[in-house]
Amino acid sequence: RLTSINLSLQGTFSRDDACSGRVEIIHGNTWTTVCDSHFDLKVANVICNELECGIAVSIPGGAHFGEGQGKILTEEFQCVGNESFLLSCPRKLQENQMCSHTNDASAICSRFQLVNGSTACSGRVEIQVLGVWRTLCDSRWDLLDANVLCHQLDCGFAVSAPGGGYFGKGTGSVWTDTFHCKGTETHLGHCPVTALGASQCSHDNDASVICSGHSESLRLLNGESRCDGTVEISLRGVWGKVLDDQWDMTNTSVVCRQLQCGVAEKTYNPRKSERGTGPVGLRSVQCAGNETRLTLCDNSTSEIAQAGIAEDLGSIPAGSRQIRLVNGTGPCAGRVEIYYNGSWGTVCDDSWDLSDSNVVCKQLGCGHAINATVSAHYGQGSGQIWLDDVNCFGNESNLWACPSRAWGQHNCRHKEDPGVLCSEFTDLRLVSDSDCAGRLEVFYNGTWGSVCSNGMSRVIAAIVCKQLNCGDGGQIEREFEYGAGSGPTWLDHIVCSEQHSSLWQCLSEPWNPKSCDDRAEETHISCTAVPVTCEVSAFPDQEKLRVVGGEDGCSGRVEVWYRGSWGTVCDDSWDMADANVVCKQLGCGSAVSAPGEAAFVEGTGPIWVEKLNCRGTESSLWDCPAKPWGESNCGHKEDAVVNCSGEKDDGSDHPPLDPFSEAVYEEIDYNLMTEKQEMFSRSGLWVSLLTGSRYIVPFPSDALTQSSITAASALGACHWSWAQVFITKCCGEKCRFTDTETFHKFLSISPNCSKYTLNNSFHFNTF
Repeated sequence: RLTSINLSLQGTFSRDDACSGRVEIIHGNTWTTVCDSHFDLKVANVICNELECGIAVSIPGGAHFGEGQGKILTEEFQCVGNESFLLSCPRKLQENQMCSHTNDASAICSRFQLVNGSTACSGRVEIQVLGVWRTLCDSRWDLLDANVLCHQLDCGFAVSAPGGGYFGKGTGSVWTDTFHCKGTETHLGHCPVTALGASQCSHDNDASVICSGHSESLRLLNGESRCDGTVEISLRGVWGKVLDDQWDMTNTSVVCRQLQCGVAEKTYNPRKSERGTGPVGLRSVQCAGNETRLTLCDNSTSEIAQAGIAEDLGSIPAGSRQIRLVNGTGPCAGRVEIYYNGSWGTVCDDSWDLSDSNVVCKQLGCGHAINATVSAHYGQGSGQIWLDDVNCFGNESNLWACPSRAWGQHNCRHKEDPGVLCSEFTDLRLVSDSDCAGRLEVFYNGTWGSVCSNGMSRVIAAIVCKQLNCGDGGQIEREFEYGAGSGPTWLDHIVCSEQHSSLWQCLSEPWNPKSCDDRAEETHISCTAVPVTCEVSAFPDQEKLRVVGGEDGCSGRVEVWYRGSWGTVCDDSWDMADANVVCKQLGCGSAVSAPGEAAFVEGTGPIWVEKLNCRGTESSLWDCPAKPWGESNCGHKEDAVVNCSGEKDDGSDHPPLDPFSEAVYEEIDYNLMTEKQEMFSRSGLWVSLLTGSRYIVPFPSDALTQSSITAASALGACHWSWAQVFITKCCGEKCRFTDTETFHKFLSISPNCSKYTLNNSFHFNTF
């Protein structure tokens, strides 16, 4: 007889969050699994509710989340579905149970539900928080967010995302957090969230969604949006590929129409690394062009054939067009880029102004434009320049609705790439003569302003310090130590928990330029004196990548630099497309294989990212869709590995540089470096070579100069390996070199590697 029950959802295969997994029940002191033949949605709903995981979306059987161990429960629960606890459900003993761990039951729960709709896939959006259901505010709710929710609830794609209490007003509290989804995430929990400064919201503004429904049997995978990617169809509950024996643009038009993605723009065959495996759903499809669904076209089905025998295909409807801002420090500032015809490209700055920028900001849900930048203010892009002579009126719904030249027609170069700064762009800083202590200020609506200290805690100080790379802790200074501010006082009554990773996730009163009663309420923070170093490199900080354990630098365990340390990549969904991006980024040719399960010995430290889903065409691993960085559930036995085709270029074929091509030089005697080590106490400049040697460069820590950075960077370049340069003084400014060409232009090496000749005018960026 069961007198008490503890529940757990276990397993790491294809997990969306802690609310999905294999069902295990503790019986006495022993964990037992449950047979899937004795498990239904009513039982799953009770389990999801008891675990504060919302409602049950599905109950996959067949050990979907891996086989358990030990005993299998011999009792069958007979729940109605509205019980608060599983223990409350009647149970029936199964004496002749024929069940093994290959039949372990699983549950996929969701903290989101749709209420008051005409179908299970439409209704008012509600979210369960600490066991209580709340409605969601519609202030930033859009089709991208709604599409993720529809996918999460197994309801197809989002047809619309109405607000204004479209499905009636809810009751109780309104959840005001804002989701910032790209639309390709598998779960709303994987989208960035902003809570700070949110305005109050009433039930007049409850968010809703209308999804296409369970019957939807077509999807596009591995693209930049739900309207771009490899075509798959579900027949009798099994997803399969559509092969391109006779595929053409007419067929693509039917796919785009069925998915409500606009007119067809392109059809293509994915690279081998992007092709799927598994069953084939349809082949030899021949559409007339006026069909509403692909299955209405002439076709032949296949239950036996496997993808790979013929080539599967991809479609790009007009609905796949996207816009983004890159190379800023947030999603609401940066260089304007457009996804069109299967690739990302830029826009030309000819006639670029605030009206054009306003359309971009509005399209991205980033408020209105504060500044319209030109001349590659946010760096030069690459690839296509899609639009030129853009001339928006300002009321257009997207940038490509504005008058402009035809797609791809321009007379520009990437030095003319425009950018945008939107009003919803936010940033954070501590104001004083120190990088990691000062008056707390946030950037909002184009202006820096202070934060009030009411309710301020050590938890908030620690989050701020971590966010600024200033150590793991801090304290609130009560003596008004860093002077009074002069701008707005933006925020008050901030509340954070230890689970928050950034200030933007914390709750607060709404944005208000007069939040504080007086300047004496401004917040002052000093971070703990933990030495945090920042890396100065010819490569951007966010794109540090290496392979470890191989012999040639082109094979081994994949490791990435993130949040100040090296970590590994989980092999969940790791494939040749992901491996190709790594090889290309390393300059190592193409991928030969993409083994997982720590084939080159397990790594140590953090596992920074999982569920990478590259197409193979990206220039950087950071451009690939993935679960949010730093939120992995994997172990190091799942470290991803890559084997590339070519050896890494060590630069030995580089021609010698002319040491007299520039006017001003400074020489550093390599052999004298060891004599400078006693200067460490008065120098803040460490240089760490890739070979492991360490030297001190004699420049004062309080006078970070162009020449000091140049001089430091040269050490280690004798072997044309990039040195890792650590400059304590520079951490708050995140210094970095502009590009590799500039580095080579101002560096020459003597034949015996004893001296490095450097140009003092070498420049770097601070941002």
